[in-house]
Amino acid sequence: MTFVTCTYQEHAAAILDILNDAIVHSTALYDYHPRPAESMVTWFENKRLGDFPVIGAIDDAGQLMGFASYGTFRPFPAYKYTVEHSIYVHKDHRGKGLGQALLEQVIAAAKKQGKHVLVGGIDMSNTGSIRLHQKLGFQHSGTIPQAAFKFGRWLDLGFFQLTLETPENPVDG
Repeated sequence: MTFVTCTYQEHAAAILDILNDAIVHSTALYDYHPRPAESMVTWFENKRLGDFPVIGAIDDAGQLMGFASYGTFRPFPAYKYTVEHSIYVHKDHRGKGLGQALLEQVIAAAKKQGKHVLVGGIDMSNTGSIRLHQKLGFQHSGTIPQAAFKFGRWLDLGFFQLTLETPENPVDG
């Protein structure tokens, strides 16, 4: 496995495939309908504009097995040191430690960029993701019961956070 910086040209289709599988078959994303291919243009542009990493894990054949990224937590200036991350693993590569490896990459990128808090919004029925986050030091910081409705049931959204020692010299403004 090799970690790469994902690009629109090389990875948009594979990322979209992974996201759409999560939309259709899981509560990892609270979307109802698969996203169209053109949505990836805006997705990658927002990552570029925010200087947010898109980290991919590829196999020896160059196939994307999973990816992770983070982005704006809330669109207000005082939240500039807090980001919300996401990790998605292709259905054929789950349960092999790839999620942990990608989350470790995200944590390292956040430290390098001087972020202070990583937030993961996780459906509370996703015990595998919850255990992974707790294993890497994330703390449960709250749950919004019945935050969403999908697959004929109410979904509880849990927030898990990791507080980093960075940045060394935070500033207002």
